[in-house]
Amino acid sequence: MQQRRLGTSDLGVSALGLGCMGMSFAYPPAPDRQEMVALIRAAVERGVTFFDTAEAYGPFTNEELVGEALAPVRDRVVIATKFGFSLEPGVSAGQGGLDSRPQHIREVAEASLRRLGTEAIDLFYQHRVDPAVPIEEVAGAVKELIAAGKVRHFGLSEAGVETIRRAHAVQPVTAVQSEYSLWWRQPEEELLSTLEELGIGFVPFSPLGKGFLTGKIDETTTFEKGDFRQVVPRFTPAAREANRTLVDLLTRFAAEKGATPAQIALAWLLAQKPWIVPIPGTTKVTRLDENLAAADVELTPEDLSEIERAAAQITIQGDRYPAQLAKRVGR
Repeated sequence: MQQRRLGTSDLGVSALGLGCMGMSFAYPPAPDRQEMVALIRAAVERGVTFFDTAEAYGPFTNEELVGEALAPVRDRVVIATKFGFSLEPGVSAGQGGLDSRPQHIREVAEASLRRLGTEAIDLFYQHRVDPAVPIEEVAGAVKELIAAGKVRHFGLSEAGVETIRRAHAVQPVTAVQSEYSLWWRQPEEELLSTLEELGIGFVPFSPLGKGFLTGKIDETTTFEKGDFRQVVPRFTPAAREANRTLVDLLTRFAAEKGATPAQIALAWLLAQKPWIVPIPGTTKVTRLDENLAAADVELTPEDLSEIERAAAQITIQGDRYPAQLAKRVGR
């Protein structure tokens, strides 16, 4: 597996990480826990060194899963987790409030360390910007945790560029995590140039559009009760039907490259910047292997230009978040 560095930091990771959220949250039915332990360990065997979780996934159960799975190889991997919600067992992050008070950040760090079974969190993201707490206080709290050896790197998730700049001035931000793919390209407007200027790495989540860019989902697909995609405007049957045009584009390029649509989508992301590290999630070893093989798909400058020209003719239908969740991003 190729290696990449997150921005200008000293944090090196595999070119593709593994998003672990779906192993216990957002996409029911939840798979067998021990099967997911085996899947995470299979990823390590294949060279993946970057694993993404959060206290909100479950809540709490995903960190425990990741901690158990990676305990035998803890010194070989990078674990990212997140703080920023006011959580109770059985209450989803989308229903809970925000809480990035410094005292709460310290409490979350201690709890995450216990669940992960580790002495230090490699990358600690603020999950969502809390408008009630100045970002300077948030960055300062994480800076103290870094000084204490409990956290190694600071990250932000779904933050706006001014918030990133203010946080970075207090404690250098190693990585920003936000959605980015061929069907959600808003980061290209301001975020990518800001990150490049500041030397911050970028970790795109949902790089396969929550499964849509794999080509396995169409307007007839049904989702389990509680599946997050049921409330996402972009996943209404009408939107899915309209957005098949983008999947058709990926399918055409995949045929030319002897690849799959998912591999083309990931290879496109990897080609954008050398400090971009996507974290596709999966619960199946076959999909893990498919995703990781994307790192070996070479898209030439001509390929990228052709994809750009074709994608520019496509208008994506539907918002990526329902209104109440959209208010929490880009602040």
